[in-house]
Amino acid sequence: MSKTTSPPASAKRTPLNQAGSFAKELIFVIIGAIIVSSLLRAFVGQMFIIPSQSMENTLLVGDRVVVQKITDFKRGDVVVFADPGRWLGGETAEERGPVGKVFEFIGILPDTGTGHLIKRIIGLPGDRVICCDAKGRITVNGKALDESSYLYTGPDGTPTNPSDVRFEVVVPQGRLFVMGDHRDLSADSRCHLSDLSTDQKKGEVAFVPVDLVVGPAFAIVAPFDRAKRLHRPETFSQVPAANAPAPDEAVIKPEGVTC
Repeated sequence: MSKTTSPPASAKRTPLNQAGSFAKELIFVIIGAIIVSSLLRAFVGQMFIIPSQSMENTLLVGDRVVVQKITDFKRGDVVVFADPGRWLGGETAEERGPVGKVFEFIGILPDTGTGHLIKRIIGLPGDRVICCDAKGRITVNGKALDESSYLYTGPDGTPTNPSDVRFEVVVPQGRLFVMGDHRDLSADSRCHLSDLSTDQKKGEVAFVPVDLVVGPAFAIVAPFDRAKRLHRPETFSQVPAANAPAPDEAVIKPEGVTC
């Protein structure tokens, strides 16, 4: 008569052992998710919260937008960029606590936008941007922009003017000229054409260095009822290339122009 042998003690899986195994697997899954999320945030995309009304009605306060980091940007794109020099005027967004900062860093929570702005690219290096022609339109390299598809429109249906500030600029090398879609509430490139800076020439801070650009915003992902892709307006495809190389220094006319 054969004897049955019980499995060794090491082979028995008690509830405690099972719980420990599950905990280890869960930790590995969480660590893997954090690594993947961090890599995506660093090299692919990042989420930002819209903090102000300057891009209405394209973007509303509280919208969550995803910004692509490995995509080139062109005229007409809405881009997020770091403050090029006191554009925020000392304003700071409410910062999260330590846990919130960690979740923000790894991409689980959207970036609160501290130290960043979001505007639309109007002029690339070498572009001549003028406000305005005889019909009150912004022109880029001599081509008038039809901005009706994105400029802010009030509750009564009246669109805001392309700009009440008159200017003529030539964008210098490595810089961008940007404007908000709600021109009356946007302290954009127009408003810094006379700014003084200790490390830049007068008015140079108005032009955003391309290396400060995080990337173009390509979609609103929340609130869900506003989720949609963001497209480059067709009018910018009709703008001709600059007819001369971008200058080393910006051309700004008239002297002393500001908002």
